[in-house]
Amino acid sequence: MKKIKINKSIAAFVLVFMAMGCTDLDETLYSEATTDSFYNNELEILQATTRPFTHMQAWLSWWGESGYYYHNELSADQLAWPQKGRHGYDNGDHIRQHYHTWTPQENRMESAWNLMWTGVGYVNIVIETVEKSNPEDVGLSQEQLESIAAESKVLRAYHYMKIMDMFGNIPIITELPEDPTEPQNPPTQPRAEVFKFIEKELLENVEKLQPLSPRLLGRVSKAVGYSILSELYLNAEVWSGEPRWQDAADYAQKVIDGEGGSLTGTMMLDPDILGPFNNTNQDSPENIFQFPYSRKEGFAYDWRGLLMGFSNMSPALDVNYSGNNALVVIPTAFDAYEDNDLRKQEWFLFGPQYRYQTNEPILGSEEYSGEPFVYVNNIRRNTEGQTGEGSMTDGEENSGARFNKYRSGTQDDDNYLENDFIIYRLTEMYFNKAEALMRLNGGTATQEAVDLINASRSRYFSEEDWPTEMYTTSSLTMDELLAERGREFIFEGKRRTDLIRFGKFTTGSWWDKDPDGDDHTIIYPIPFRQVQSNPNLEQNPGYN
Repeated sequence: MKKIKINKSIAAFVLVFMAMGCTDLDETLYSEATTDSFYNNELEILQATTRPFTHMQAWLSWWGESGYYYHNELSADQLAWPQKGRHGYDNGDHIRQHYHTWTPQENRMESAWNLMWTGVGYVNIVIETVEKSNPEDVGLSQEQLESIAAESKVLRAYHYMKIMDMFGNIPIITELPEDPTEPQNPPTQPRAEVFKFIEKELLENVEKLQPLSPRLLGRVSKAVGYSILSELYLNAEVWSGEPRWQDAADYAQKVIDGEGGSLTGTMMLDPDILGPFNNTNQDSPENIFQFPYSRKEGFAYDWRGLLMGFSNMSPALDVNYSGNNALVVIPTAFDAYEDNDLRKQEWFLFGPQYRYQTNEPILGSEEYSGEPFVYVNNIRRNTEGQTGEGSMTDGEENSGARFNKYRSGTQDDDNYLENDFIIYRLTEMYFNKAEALMRLNGGTATQEAVDLINASRSRYFSEEDWPTEMYTTSSLTMDELLAERGREFIFEGKRRTDLIRFGKFTTGSWWDKDPDGDDHTIIYPIPFRQVQSNPNLEQNPGYN
């Protein structure tokens, strides 16, 4: 595995270098991206190619507390950011996400829009400049340059897929402006047309990509391209109006069969349930697409803000970081796990908390100041005698089970905070194919679909319990598949998209959340200031 670590260091070095240029979030969209210089060598091309990927962590992961991850999780049925006493109200931002009462004036939503479109601009710079580069001048072959251009086009398609997922009807911009001082006002395109553009970009370029290998850690490989296509086709009925279940299954199978390559030589499910997320997860045989973070190289993975408790919890994990005590697992989501499910035991912090490897209790710092600290499966003012369900404004410092899926390791661990953030892993392809097969079969499980889900689920139960926990063609219903998908991918930024595809996002009920009045919240509004500044943008239905 030494080779993988070397390549991770190289990737992280490039990420650090490029991150220095990705901190300005006030860049003018569409018009400030220009190509006023050419690349002189392979390193400059690699740095440029990595820049949009580096920028992507600001909106795709939980880093910025306002991007795609924030919206795709906090509007769904598993995670929430409730007010906890004097903390977490934040102008009601998180409450509106939970209740689906957002407006076009949401600052966090506008931040997500700006971040994602800035990423598109970065990718367009790379594509245009690489396509103009002379192979001899940069020391690469024409085939290598075409592969880099293809990688960037697939990454651009991924950006568009996520922007389309959030906002529905959006512009399509593939060229840089001749005059960057002139305002760019691209018109809105229907979602179905955006889908066709994404599909075309992917199909024209995916076979030009290199197979996934340690050298491709943190870059767009053929396995990544196949995974994007599987996700695109799995959601095709929502995004384009036409179901594409067989295509979703076929591209998932390509990844499963290893046709797109692998980080470890063989694409396979990780038998270690923490393997895809731990601080050596660049070695996991099931990981496909990830941000290669590295503390040693100065670009450590940071989940503190959203997913770590206050400083009183640092000794519980023996770490030197703390967070905003923000996201909690809502009671109905935690109750979805059986007590004998290893995911419930390993992926969450729950119950009494102790200093690392001792029996010394962690003490509270707010409502439970000086008292033993215990995470509870409710969100209500227990210190005030409140009973019942509670609400988004009734939290306390210990409300809800908490995140423990990614483990940073302790401060004396040589790989402390070396975790990569995972975008795609093989388990998702198993679920994609199983769902596609069931939908092709009228919503009824086939034996192949059952086998795919059981291959994942069997990792989480003892041999003694497995006979009663395994699925059959009668027990694996569509509702159960959605529930199991939620249990498997909790904290991974995917839940809103899944609920929409299953028809539950606006019609379902969960903790402190009633069904929506209609379906307009399936897509977010175009941010108010964008509509005001670009007369060619059309506001989405229901938000005028």
